[in-house]
Amino acid sequence: MFASDIMSVPVHVVAPDDTVAYARNLMVKHKISRLLIVNENGLAGIVTKKDLAYRLRQGNASWKRRPLSQLRVSTIATENLVVVSQDTPAIQIARIMIEKDISSVPIVDAGSVVGIVTKTDLMKSTLVRQLSLPVEDVMEDAATVSRYHSLAHVVSVMKERHKKVLVLDNDGTPAGIITETNLAFFDDEQKMAGVGGRDVMIRRREKADGTSGPGQLAVAPVTAEDVMTAPVITCPPGTLLPEAIELMKRHHVNSLVVMENGTISGILKRDDIIKEVAK
Repeated sequence: MFASDIMSVPVHVVAPDDTVAYARNLMVKHKISRLLIVNENGLAGIVTKKDLAYRLRQGNASWKRRPLSQLRVSTIATENLVVVSQDTPAIQIARIMIEKDISSVPIVDAGSVVGIVTKTDLMKSTLVRQLSLPVEDVMEDAATVSRYHSLAHVVSVMKERHKKVLVLDNDGTPAGIITETNLAFFDDEQKMAGVGGRDVMIRRREKADGTSGPGQLAVAPVTAEDVMTAPVITCPPGTLLPEAIELMKRHHVNSLVVMENGTISGILKRDDIIKEVAK
């Protein structure tokens, strides 16, 4: 199986001087996660939902907090891309993605972009369908945050733990999940500007003497619960990968929370599956 067998076409592109707002609207319109950047000399870079997601972190430099309509795509783009040819084996592309920590590879023929292979494309391939391990052999520990954690904290955890965090309710059960897509397409500019906060009432943990009661917590203008997707999709640790992959497909998600007897065992992410393909 080669790049030409699984690549996506056509490839959507923007110019370096197009605005980030325009790029984000294109991603939403075409339901895609990246746009190649081309200029008069050809392929110049890429802008992804990851680039959009991480510029939202509160407390960054002032230029990162300007409205998306005032930011040029070139400002947040990634340059010096890894490219491959149409006859590159698909398994080699999977290895490139894992080694370089990238989610797509442009396909270039005679200097021109003819397609792109994404992790989504790999997930549709026979390489993935051949896997038969149980989820517990592939899953990883779940990174977690409280539903009241600030957006800045959420992004810090996502950067450290690679892209997804599980949002926990007050009782420790899953309340939702946050992905780069949630951050990239969150568009409440008033909240992002830090207008207003709020106080919430929470039940404090029971003390040693058995007493507990409500407490007041001041939270940031944008918190984990503002951007999370709920409910989470779960599966038992013994689920075989073909069934888990079908569950992801049916619910249009790329991760599953692994639960056993009401307790979180881990999380199965698309990247974990692609790592198995790359071995």
